[in-house]
Amino acid sequence: MITRVRYESGETFADFMARAKPNDSLWMAMLKRVSIPPVMSARVQALGGHWRLLVLSEDWCGDSINILPIVSRLADSVTNMDLRLLKRDENPDIMDAHLTGTSRSIPIVILLNDKFQECGWWGPRPFALQRWVVEKGMKLDPAERYREIRTFYARDRGATTIEEIVSMLEACCRKHGEAQSPVPRPPPSRQVG
Repeated sequence: MITRVRYESGETFADFMARAKPNDSLWMAMLKRVSIPPVMSARVQALGGHWRLLVLSEDWCGDSINILPIVSRLADSVTNMDLRLLKRDENPDIMDAHLTGTSRSIPIVILLNDKFQECGWWGPRPFALQRWVVEKGMKLDPAERYREIRTFYARDRGATTIEEIVSMLEACCRKHGEAQSPVPRPPPSRQVG
């Protein structure tokens, strides 16, 4: 169960980046490349309220290396969102409530409202990429599959991840009547599946 205490026990992304971990140079390189479009930050800020992103991850995960710097920069770009990280393997109850099929795939981004109630979750990778992995990628040898995954992330530059997470937040606001947006905006270009 996710509680305020459990959320706050999570590591901040700054603390995570400050400690030694596998693939440190990859983590730093990804963080340096991330840029959040101002329109995306404005969409989150316009919703009001206070939102928390709880991420289940492990520092060795290639998808996490490509996604967490983006999610962190998104949270840092607004005043109404915080981020904490929990290790997947130390939190099996939360992980088992957010499986991808039957798999403990990560990262998983869990959206919590100001009462620490879960409003939605996203992961382990952008929808189109996950569909490709399931439908085609799993038929390839691992080296080729991971090369294609890295190519997707390099070409996408985080745009799909940002859009899907912001759209999840907006959908939560609409569903639970928590939206406080004074700014009308056009619908997103694509919805999360």
